[in-house]
Amino acid sequence: MSTIVNKAEVFATDLLTGNIDPRFLYHNLRHTQRVVESTKELIEGENISDKESELLIVAAWFHDLGYTKSYNDHEEHSCHLAKDFLKEQHLPSSFSENVCQLIMATKRNYEPENELEKIIRDADSSHFHIKNFIATTELLREELSLIDKQSNPSADWREENIQLLRTKHRFYTDYAIQNWQKGKDKNIKRLIKARKKYKELVKKESLKAKFKGELPDRGIQTLYRVTLQNHLKLSDIADTKANILLSVNAIIISMALANLVPKLDNPTNDYLFYPTFLFIIFSVVSMVMSIIATKPNVTTGQFTEEEVTTKKVNLLFFGNFHKMKLEQYNWAMKELIKDKDYIYSSLTKDLYFLGVVLERKYRILRWTYTIFMTGMIISVIVFGIALKFYGPERVLELPVMQP
Repeated sequence: MSTIVNKAEVFATDLLTGNIDPRFLYHNLRHTQRVVESTKELIEGENISDKESELLIVAAWFHDLGYTKSYNDHEEHSCHLAKDFLKEQHLPSSFSENVCQLIMATKRNYEPENELEKIIRDADSSHFHIKNFIATTELLREELSLIDKQSNPSADWREENIQLLRTKHRFYTDYAIQNWQKGKDKNIKRLIKARKKYKELVKKESLKAKFKGELPDRGIQTLYRVTLQNHLKLSDIADTKANILLSVNAIIISMALANLVPKLDNPTNDYLFYPTFLFIIFSVVSMVMSIIATKPNVTTGQFTEEEVTTKKVNLLFFGNFHKMKLEQYNWAMKELIKDKDYIYSSLTKDLYFLGVVLERKYRILRWTYTIFMTGMIISVIVFGIALKFYGPERVLELPVMQP
C-alpha cells in the first residue's frame, strides 16, 4: 500500500472518529471502511493497475467525508477536503481531479463513464449483497429520520428498498455481477418475504379490529361461559342424584323379590302381603320418576333457512341441527357469526332452555325423593303393624273352626 493511501486512511479515520455527527448511524467510519474493503476486492477482481488503485482507494476514503461538513451536497464537500489534503501532500492537480471525479461518481443516479467509476459505484453499494443488508439499511432509515426529522414507516421503507434493488440499481463491473448479484437477489427475496408477512399481519389485525366491535366483549363472554358451566354442573349433579336413586331402588326391589315374595306362598305369611306390596310399589315409582328426570327430549334435528334468517333457531344446541347436512350447518353458522345480536340471542336461548330442563329435572327429583322417603316410612310402619297384629304368634292364637 502506497504512502498516500496510508495517509488518506489516517486522515479519514481521524475525521470520521472525532467530527462526525452522532446522528449519522449509517454514513460513518464503518460504512467508509466497508466501501474501502469492497473497492480493494473489486480492484483485485478487475485487475486494476497500481496507479489507478491509488486513485480508487483514496477516493473511497474521502467519498463520504463531506458529511462532517454538511448533509446536503456532501460529495462537493468531500471533493474540497480531498483537494486540500492532496495539495498538502504535494500531489499533482491531475491526481486530485481524478479523485474528485471518482467521488462525484458516487452521486445518486449517476451513470459511470469508465471502469474506475464503475468500481467506485459498485463499492459504494456493496452492502446490497451482504447477509445483514436489512439491518444495515435500517440504520440508514434511522439516520434519515434523525436528520430530516421525518418518520419513515418500515413498510414504506421496505417498498423503497425493493424498488431500488429491483429497478433502480445494478452492478456495473463483471466481478460484482458474478460474485455479488446472487447475494443481492437473496436480499430482494428476503424483503419480499418480509413484505408478505407484514401484509398478512396487517390483514389479520384489520379483521381482528373489524370483528372486535361486533363480537361480545370479554366481560360478556365470561358471563355466558361461567353461567353455562354452572348450568352444566347442576345438570350433572341432577343426573348423579337420579342414578343414585335408580341404584338404591334396584337393590331394594331385587332384595324384596329374592327374600320377601317367595315367602308369600306360605299362608302363615299372608300378613306380609300388603307391606311388601307397598314397599315394591314405592320403589318402582321412585325408579320410574328417576328415569323420567334423566330422560332426554327428542327434537327434530332440522331447521329451515327462514328460521336462520329470522333468528328463530338456536344453532348452538345439537338437537336443532343433528339431521342437517354439513354444508347447510356451515352456512347457518356463518350467518350466525356475522350478527352480534344473533350470537347474543343464541347464547341466551341456550341458557334459557338449559334452565328449563334443569327446573324440570330438579322438580321431578324433588318429588322422587319425597315419594322415596314417604314410601320407606309408610312401608316400615305397615311392616311394624302387620308384624304386631298379624304376625305368626297371632295366627297360632286364632280359634280353629270345627267341621
